[in-house]
Amino acid sequence: MNDAKPAQPLLPFTRPTIDEETIAEVVAVLRSGWLATGPKVAQLEAELSRYLGGRPVRSQTSATAGLEMALLACGIGPGDEVITPALSFVATANVIMRVGARPIFVDVGLDSRNIDFDQVEAALTPRTRAIMPVHFAGLPVDMERLYAIAQRRGLRVIEDAAHAIGSAWRGKRIGSFGDLVCFSFHPNKNITTIEGGAISGGSPEELKAIELHRWHGQVKFGTDGFDTLLPGGKCNLSDVAAAVGLGQLRHLEAFNARRRELVARYFELWGGDDAPLRLPERGDEGHSWHVFTPLLPLPRLRISRGEFMEAMKARGIGVGVHYPAIHLFSCYRALGYREGQFPNAERIGRETVTLPLFPAMQLADVERVVQAATDILHGARK
Repeated sequence: MNDAKPAQPLLPFTRPTIDEETIAEVVAVLRSGWLATGPKVAQLEAELSRYLGGRPVRSQTSATAGLEMALLACGIGPGDEVITPALSFVATANVIMRVGARPIFVDVGLDSRNIDFDQVEAALTPRTRAIMPVHFAGLPVDMERLYAIAQRRGLRVIEDAAHAIGSAWRGKRIGSFGDLVCFSFHPNKNITTIEGGAISGGSPEELKAIELHRWHGQVKFGTDGFDTLLPGGKCNLSDVAAAVGLGQLRHLEAFNARRRELVARYFELWGGDDAPLRLPERGDEGHSWHVFTPLLPLPRLRISRGEFMEAMKARGIGVGVHYPAIHLFSCYRALGYREGQFPNAERIGRETVTLPLFPAMQLADVERVVQAATDILHGARK
């Protein structure tokens, strides 16, 4: 491919925005001498709870840890089945296997990338204990249908809302209602704690279980008493990370509003029938737009996805992939999954590209991406 140097600075597909006030707050934490879980973590959990309408919130070192602890808190383990989409980051399925349960994959909508509830209904068995949907790219799933199925069958719902902080379903924020809802604050998400995540919801007993699983299963009593109630892990957030999260949370609504403006420009420029790629479902103002992931028309091109990505890089534009279909990884083929079972997830996995989208971008950056991608794709037509 073209080895030419980028004519402009690299435009990554994502980049966090950290303001000087937040940096100063992190410095203050470092100077305080209290770096691990402490007052800043308690403050972040309280602020997130307030943002989510007063629901209880517990933080963790990652959304992955949160999903696993949510499953454990629900008592899900060996012999149980959890229905989940075949398209997500692999962590969504990995945590199901880590607790000893079996992931039951179903397909997704080609444009929404969200779980197909007709297939969920067909996948239910007497061993089904939970549904784990993903609000892909921040587009909420059909919450009414999700919880109708769960209520009818007595199932738990563990929402993988890693992409969806600030998203809303019919005016209600994701995480402000429902069962257990797990968010991610990785640096590529809509807000970050560097690494981190949080769970919203849960009964008092489940909250206690989550607290035990994130800190060695240990409780303290009296001045010097300790007991270990279960073999927990260590997934507690640090005050340094929480200070970053508090600064980010102040800007969440503005960040998401900017993301919607940038996406609107993508749709405006590629809104005609002659668009060179297939755009994702647009949704409404409840969509927080974590990523922008159109599909390449690979059958009509003389280049591969990798070659397209290299051509974009040569023009100074970073491109990612969100995501390969989970069931085609070796770990899940070993369970009997195979190619051809979930055609939409497989097509998305082959054709998807993640184009730049982050709050510090300018509309001119969107125009630069659109021009570069259009030129490359038109030049590569068969």
